[in-house]
Amino acid sequence: MAVKRMSRYKEVMARKNEIMKKSLGIDYERFESGGIAFDYERMMKETGYTLEEIIKIQREANVGDTPLIELKNLTELARKVSPTGKAARIFIKDEACNPSGSFKERRASVSIYHAKQKGYKGVIAATSGNYGAAVASQAAMIGLKCIVVQEAYDSRGIGQPEILEKGRKCETFGAEVIQLTVGPELFYVNLMLLEETGYFNASLYTPFGVAGIETLGYEIAQQVKERTGKFPDVVVATHAGGGNLTGTARGLIKAGATHTKVYGASVDLTGLHMASDKDFNRKSFTTGHTGFGIPFATWPDRADVPRNAARPLRYMDGYYLVKQGEVFYMTELLAQLEGLERGPAGNTSLAAAFSLAQQMENDQIIVVQETEYTGAGKNPTAQLTFAMQNGIKILVGNPDDEIPGQNIILPEHPSMIKAREVNLSNLKKSYIKNCVQHFGIMPKEEDIKFLAEDTKSSEEFVKEVISELQNGGLV
Repeated sequence: MAVKRMSRYKEVMARKNEIMKKSLGIDYERFESGGIAFDYERMMKETGYTLEEIIKIQREANVGDTPLIELKNLTELARKVSPTGKAARIFIKDEACNPSGSFKERRASVSIYHAKQKGYKGVIAATSGNYGAAVASQAAMIGLKCIVVQEAYDSRGIGQPEILEKGRKCETFGAEVIQLTVGPELFYVNLMLLEETGYFNASLYTPFGVAGIETLGYEIAQQVKERTGKFPDVVVATHAGGGNLTGTARGLIKAGATHTKVYGASVDLTGLHMASDKDFNRKSFTTGHTGFGIPFATWPDRADVPRNAARPLRYMDGYYLVKQGEVFYMTELLAQLEGLERGPAGNTSLAAAFSLAQQMENDQIIVVQETEYTGAGKNPTAQLTFAMQNGIKILVGNPDDEIPGQNIILPEHPSMIKAREVNLSNLKKSYIKNCVQHFGIMPKEEDIKFLAEDTKSSEEFVKEVISELQNGGLV
């Protein structure tokens, strides 16, 4: 039986490009030039929709135009704990107001609209949660069937509260939810279902999905300018697979906010492997963490499409990590100081923004790019209780002493919340090395130009990295 299953697995995986092409309707080879490079902007333009078209699609689906809220009490607190007495004004874009409760509705709305236009009878999404709920919500609105595939359990059959909460949300909107144990079968099951049903692949990483987030960045720029007379100085986006930051940055640029800095923020889960059965329930965050943020930054084409439309290093001006305990603490601060109970992912970027604001002038503006809904499984109490059940110690102290998989340290004081900067240059070097080694070719001039654009660096920087590879005998 095991031999037959392995044979079936290999057969399906061998057809992945064929399955993907049929389920997306995109011929990615049209945009490739035979080497590392591909025409990213052409892909986004020819397979997507204009910003104006997306706004129309989203308004008809009750998506977008969400409130921008100034967090006056958190700003005041940041100024009190800042050693310099400074701190920027903190705003938050309340994406929990979308139908399914997160910004993911923006990317789902365009994918579902496109699927309907192309005559697909249903859609499939492989996701741990919020995106699945968004796809299910949008599919329900226009009468498409929906299947959501989740990694929900470890080998003991124990599921994470946050993921199970999101699964219930998907089912509420009428989706069929297929829950799996952690491991390599997620992509296989997704491919198999796409082939068997003929449904549309509502991947997170298509041009449809990423372009749908552009309206978020566009709205942030417009709303901040209307409110304050200028564009924001900094926008902080929780970073996982990269689409969130990519789409937001592109929207800011289209609104004219070309000088706004775009920072990514992730929860530091260093040392935990996301595909490990042992580590699966030893983490308290299912997205927005380094287990996705680092790998997808340094190799975006690990996604379930041949060419990922989420290219975070193209747009990221800075990347910061916060600790699990800091995010839980910030979740409580937001609720008790601002009267807003919101889910964990957006509070990752809020924790970073609270720290970063203290390094800025009082008249500057920092925007937390999204919030998400919360529920029984997402609540800090549920997450911390689950952590304790899995042997994780919950402590109060210095978050710098937190060790992922061993403890969660809630800060003793809000002044201890810290945004820890990641060396972007090292991430860019890793991405370039991964490209060269994956394709197994010596980069040509067009490849070097592409890599410079894809890392927001220079051709000289790319050539230096390639030279290091050559000297090390790796190419």
